[in-house]
Amino acid sequence: MIYQGDSIRVQFVEAGIADLQFAAAGSVNKFDQKTLQEFSAALTALANTTDLRGVIVTSNKPTFIVGADITEFLSLFADIEQTKKWVAMASRVFDQLEDLPVPTVAAVSGFALGGGCEATLACDYRVADTTATIGLPEVKLGLIPGFGGTMRLPRVIGPDNAIECIATGKNNSAAEALKVGLVDAVVAPEKLRDAALAMVKQAVDGDLDWRAKRQPKLDPLQANDTELTMTLITAKAMIAAQAGKHYPAPHAAIKAIEQGARHHREGALQAENEAFVGLTQTDACRAQVGIFLADQLVKGKAKKAAKVATKAINRAAVLGAGIMGGGIAYQSAYKGVPVVMKDIRQEALDLGMKEASSILGKLVEKGRMDHKKMAKVLSSITPTLADEAVKGVDIVVEAVVENPDVKGKVLAHVESLVGADTIITSNTSTISIDRLAKSLKDPSRFCGMHFFNPVHKMPLVEVIRGKHTSDATVAAVVAYAARMGKTAIVVNDCPGFLVNRVLFPYLAGFAGMVDEGVDFVAIDKVMERQFGWPMGPAYLSDVVGIDTADHCTVVMADGFPTRMPRDTNSAVAKLAAASRFGQKNGKGFYNYGIDKKGRPAKEQAPEVYQLLGINGKQLNADEIIARCMIPMVNECVRCLEEGIVDSAAECDMALLYGLGFPPFRGGPFRYLETVGYANFVALADQYAHLGEMFQVTDGLRAKAQQGGSYLAG
Repeated sequence: MIYQGDSIRVQFVEAGIADLQFAAAGSVNKFDQKTLQEFSAALTALANTTDLRGVIVTSNKPTFIVGADITEFLSLFADIEQTKKWVAMASRVFDQLEDLPVPTVAAVSGFALGGGCEATLACDYRVADTTATIGLPEVKLGLIPGFGGTMRLPRVIGPDNAIECIATGKNNSAAEALKVGLVDAVVAPEKLRDAALAMVKQAVDGDLDWRAKRQPKLDPLQANDTELTMTLITAKAMIAAQAGKHYPAPHAAIKAIEQGARHHREGALQAENEAFVGLTQTDACRAQVGIFLADQLVKGKAKKAAKVATKAINRAAVLGAGIMGGGIAYQSAYKGVPVVMKDIRQEALDLGMKEASSILGKLVEKGRMDHKKMAKVLSSITPTLADEAVKGVDIVVEAVVENPDVKGKVLAHVESLVGADTIITSNTSTISIDRLAKSLKDPSRFCGMHFFNPVHKMPLVEVIRGKHTSDATVAAVVAYAARMGKTAIVVNDCPGFLVNRVLFPYLAGFAGMVDEGVDFVAIDKVMERQFGWPMGPAYLSDVVGIDTADHCTVVMADGFPTRMPRDTNSAVAKLAAASRFGQKNGKGFYNYGIDKKGRPAKEQAPEVYQLLGINGKQLNADEIIARCMIPMVNECVRCLEEGIVDSAAECDMALLYGLGFPPFRGGPFRYLETVGYANFVALADQYAHLGEMFQVTDGLRAKAQQGGSYLAG
């Protein structure tokens, strides 16, 4: 044994050939600080081994190395001097691998991402098996590669391909990696180790010139000035268009590549180190790392639910077809759970099947599915008018009209049809789960399962626990949602649940400005371009449906009469009364038509200005953002303090996945953290006269005074 650590072991496997194997105790290999120290020690031991002739770098797991340990990032990046020392030390460890006096070959299976990819780049040759996925996704964390990726990758695959890979965070399949030269060979999984050994022996025997293969990574980038300049100009334009001003990491990646291009390895590495450290101090990095950690928390809960769930979901039923029912049925069937789609009208069933077929057809057009798979998915959906068809299913998702009396009757009827252990859920977006549960004899097997439209695109499912819902029911529904490819977040019952409850104050804050005569188009521009929402509140209201939004005001006013009273003279109420229902009938805040590509296109509607009494009152961008976001953040805080949602992290993910909250802001609680608790309270106090929605809770005020955080712990 040449070296033995907790995560790495090095030993001879043949005469003169050593295997440096990553073998962490956990389920995956990753570069935490301890592993980086072991990596350096192992490489030092190899460099001092006199009879060494070649090295293969392997993993004892199905996956090679998933990257750095992201759980260490936020604490590590809190001190900039500590960050500088860490990245300088860590990146030079990879130089140790590259500087070994013998040829090196990486054997890559599964994921080799971030630091895992950078480890392979420090080797002379790379062999992947067909399961491999290789890439540098650091920009998705608001960062750039920090272990030499921006320096080595352009020298291995050329600046064009490298910039695309790094600036987009795109992962490459084994075939794609081979095509661009990121790996030197691709083999079947069972042949990977033998292929790596064969390649290193070829290098040892002189059949492969490993020194010539290594040298370009030590030298300045081999590209002439004109070629490099054109590549950088094109890349900068692409990133400016795609990433915009809110995401600094892709811009920093191009800058690091540009600054390091004419330097040898050390100079290029210094340029990367400086850019990396700068990004660690940005709000976008903290937000995007926070998203990753919150996502891991949510997924961890889903995995735990799957393990403890006692009810297996092998066949489902959707009650109520149409667009929403068809979307739910499609998602279940597409992910391998056959589904019965039941309705009382044939035209609704036809519409539901049309929706499923349309989604699948687009996948076929894009080459992501063949006609055989499309036919298989469609055949897994059974449209029916017959009650008997739902017998024997494991779960029912009720998705009929949003009317409590209708839903109550449907739920009571389906309970009489299905087995005693069949789980029953409602896709309601506003109606109390406890109220609906009164229609059932056994409310313990009932909960909410709120999908977002369009179902196939929106990743969130709210699982709403009623006061009688059993833990077993919640676990089974969360597991089913995960199997459907959705992120499930469990919330407790209240008007609007979590997402719609906190969306309403945001829209109410917007409506208050419109009622004062502020141009809603100007508000939309600020909230889209400056705050970063995918669509402004007026446009969002049109997409949701003005009639739906108006209906929600009744539900929310009933639940929170002092904080969210219904205003029959509000902009939304006036539009609803004028039958301007939004995109669904082509007129809302905006008028809608079809563009040349057949997509909905919005245009300004002069008649709406007269209807709403828009008088041209001016507010600056900061005022507009404050009046939209203070009510939303306050309501998120109330939901957390009332126990509607278990954690601030889950609330952040719910709004990211359910509403498209700007990822570079990280969610409402991460946004609150960035603004600063004391600053937020002071700002909210300036608007407190506008109503209870703008008034902070005692708990939030205490956090501001004591320096606390909802995200801590």
